[in-house]
Amino acid sequence: MPPELSVVLAAVALPFVAAVSTPVLFRVLGERTGYAGVAVALTSFLLLATQLGSEGAVGLAWIPSLNISLRFAIDGWGLLFALLACGIGTLIFLYSPAYMHGESSLPRFYAALLAFMGSIVGVALAADLIAIFLFWELTSLCSFVLIGHYTADDSSQYAARMAMFVTVGGGLFLLVGFLLLALVAGDVLGSEFAFNLAAMLESPNEMADALREEGLFLPVLGLIAIGAGAKSAQVPLHFWLPNAMAAPTPVSAFLHSATMVKVGVYFVGRVRPMLVGPEWLFLFATLGLTTMTVCAILAVGSTDIKELLAYSTASHLGLMIAGFGFTSIYGAEAGVFHLFNHALFKAALFLVAGIVAHQAGTRRLENLSGLRHDLPITTAITAIVALSMAGIPPFSGFYSKELLFEAAVEARHVHDIGVLGWLYPAIAVFGSIFTVLYSLRFLSLFFGERPEELGHVDRPSVMLLVSPAVLAALTAIVSVDPEIAVHAIVQSGVDATAVDPHEMHVGIPTAYSPPVGMSAVTIGLGFLAYPFYGRIHGGVRAIPELIPPIGANWWYDTIVDGLTDGGARLAARIHNGLLRTYATWTLASTCALTLAGFAATATIVPTDLIEFDAPIAIALVMLVAVMAAVAVVRSTSHIAGILTLSILGFMIAIFYILASAPDLALTQLVVETLVLVIFLLVIEEIPEYYEVGLGRVARDAVLSVAVGATAFVTVLVTTDARPAGSTSIARYYTEQAVPEGGGTNIVNVILVDFRGFDTLGELAVVALAAISILTLIVMRNGGDDE
Repeated sequence: MPPELSVVLAAVALPFVAAVSTPVLFRVLGERTGYAGVAVALTSFLLLATQLGSEGAVGLAWIPSLNISLRFAIDGWGLLFALLACGIGTLIFLYSPAYMHGESSLPRFYAALLAFMGSIVGVALAADLIAIFLFWELTSLCSFVLIGHYTADDSSQYAARMAMFVTVGGGLFLLVGFLLLALVAGDVLGSEFAFNLAAMLESPNEMADALREEGLFLPVLGLIAIGAGAKSAQVPLHFWLPNAMAAPTPVSAFLHSATMVKVGVYFVGRVRPMLVGPEWLFLFATLGLTTMTVCAILAVGSTDIKELLAYSTASHLGLMIAGFGFTSIYGAEAGVFHLFNHALFKAALFLVAGIVAHQAGTRRLENLSGLRHDLPITTAITAIVALSMAGIPPFSGFYSKELLFEAAVEARHVHDIGVLGWLYPAIAVFGSIFTVLYSLRFLSLFFGERPEELGHVDRPSVMLLVSPAVLAALTAIVSVDPEIAVHAIVQSGVDATAVDPHEMHVGIPTAYSPPVGMSAVTIGLGFLAYPFYGRIHGGVRAIPELIPPIGANWWYDTIVDGLTDGGARLAARIHNGLLRTYATWTLASTCALTLAGFAATATIVPTDLIEFDAPIAIALVMLVAVMAAVAVVRSTSHIAGILTLSILGFMIAIFYILASAPDLALTQLVVETLVLVIFLLVIEEIPEYYEVGLGRVARDAVLSVAVGATAFVTVLVTTDARPAGSTSIARYYTEQAVPEGGGTNIVNVILVDFRGFDTLGELAVVALAAISILTLIVMRNGGDDE
């Protein structure tokens, strides 16, 4: 069954329409605007649910001249991610009115949350590289607004800037990777499919072979890894996620556990069939297992419940990346199934953290314990989802972690990876031990002795409990019968991400196997180590205190502060109030842009450009001009310099006359006459002698040569425009402008090819004229020292 365009577009567009309408809705509904968000998210969910079982692509023409379309593809993987965004979004909007009661700036909050949900659905379903990138960056923009919701809080603003810096910076790397993919796809599939990701994935082997032939396979792989790693908080770019916990809890539950941070994981799974291979395995399996282990250790060192959950999220994202990194079918199954399981139990855990903080008034782990009597329903919810996070059988997280162990063991049978075949399973077990530790620590909030200083804790309202209860119930259902989730949506997601898919089966193991042994070791050592949690926690926290560079924030602060200080120093050097400096930067920039433009378009071909076939009259005029230029440099007085400079200008005017350009000649004569008169009027105000150091003389000489070279090359390029054997440049240009210039008509090409460059020259002239006038004014008061 092919997808319906109207249904897909409605599911993507509806959240954006609602976001724009939020200020009006808030005037009518007030704090109940969150319930309108419930209706929007649920409607998008139901629209997408009608497409289950559908496959295919639909789209609208967007930029036909570049073969860019607003194209959407429907398959199991995209629908799984989009349905998770809308389904969990429904529960987050249901939770928000009770949690955000009395908060300020709620219209902005709900508008950004709705736009964010639409952006995630767009990323999940978009099949055009440019559309994917735009939705990808929209998620970062919405995240920036939501993380920085508390605008008066410095930590909130710091976290928002950090998230924007890392995720948008990573997105730029991804964009370069997209452009390289489009370049190769245009050659392999045809220019009309250059940006069509769906078409690329229909021919994955051809695309992989072409990338290798062009030498672009590893660059594309690396660029995608950086973009996905930045978005999905992979080491060493994991540090933004714990800082983002400054956002309100509904934001943390939605953006930073279930949806946004999984965008990178989603895209890794999306391109997996096209790029999978030994390089893929080494890069993503290593990256994922490293993140899984490092962030699990950091979670044990956490002192705040949301910080613990943030590091645990990054750790589980590493598990998913590692799953997709392993090239066997078990890797695809681990990545897809854990993305599904994690979305359910981690969103619930964040909502539980919000309830605890809301009711107890603190998020400090050391101040929270024994809450089961005060919050019995919350305790039951936490038990289900925390044990699932720990991977304890028969809870849902156990099944997907078992698949990761299977993939790690299988890796050495699929590829000859030497010692890594043993190291990967060992790292997976080691990291999972810390997962058990921090999961038990979170569960201990509700057990053990209740601190006396905690005080009375009220039970939460029903509206705060509904959403985490629904997620816990879904987690329990998957725990009891994981095949329900497999048949409903997970299998179709595996089919879209696996190279050689087959029917997936999960359940409680009935016989011993290496993955079963790995699970037993993980759980056993985790429980044995838990009594020593305090010592382990203290040791982890001591490491960055003893060695500051170990702390991720140290690197971010150092880099950002260095860029800030460097920018300030550069600005002080450029904007120093000295007119000579401004003239230098203006001329140097103009020359650099001009020469770079010539070089980028392969216009400069020195061996073909330099010829001399001018008539004798023009040659004599140019010879006089050259002699005048030399005389200007060698003149010993201001008057001699001004007069010889005017000779140069008048020779140029005569050249225009001989070249049949009377309009340019008239302009040149008028300008030259006016400049001569102005200089003669102010000659008495100009100091006779300037004391200029050798360094400044050298700088001015280099700049003069650069300006002269730029003018020289420009003249050569423009006078070489006459085509061989043609008697009419105008006719030739008319015929070739559109096909060679890339425009749709000759006016487009003229505006870009000629007026754009002409405007650059005019701006340089105007800027220099202004600087010259200011120079004369300043020199009336004693001269320019620089």
